[in-house]
Amino acid sequence: MALKATIFKADLSITDMDRNYYNDHNLTIARHPSENDERMMLRIIAFIVNAHERLQFTRGLSNDEEPDLWQKNFSDEIELWIELGQPSEQRIKKGCNQSQQMQLYSYANNSFEVWWKKEKTKLKARKNLSVFTVPEELGAKLASTVHRTMQIQATVQDGQIWLTIEGAGTPESVEIIIENRT
Repeated sequence: MALKATIFKADLSITDMDRNYYNDHNLTIARHPSENDERMMLRIIAFIVNAHERLQFTRGLSNDEEPDLWQKNFSDEIELWIELGQPSEQRIKKGCNQSQQMQLYSYANNSFEVWWKKEKTKLKARKNLSVFTVPEELGAKLASTVHRTMQIQATVQDGQIWLTIEGAGTPESVEIIIENRT
């Protein structure tokens, strides 16, 4: 019998002063059985950075044809394709070819650095690709804040993100600096 996704709910309030975006989102996040809390929180960070009324989580790990998040226009064309981790060159090519803009988010751990060293010349040649990293040590801290129901306050200013995450217990505050590699 196949394992089912675990459902998480997040009430997300975003104040993005860099983009003048101020909105609340009620997110339902299906976490695939093979996905851990760190990866799920990275998806939420990618959502916060790119928040838009049409940005949505996809079936991601459950479907090879879709990215982790995407934003489509009203003509069903993909405006933004977001992947996590260290996808294959073929996967990146697919995302760049099928969308106006592709973004990649990863934790800056040793495996990413090895992958980046090998791939960066090819990736920097793709004009519609941006690669972003989050410090590795934030993964465990973000994972420790995960609850099935969360209230997340996100403030974005000058490329920094401040999160206050409330689930069960005392709210946690986390500061995140995202590095643009491209």
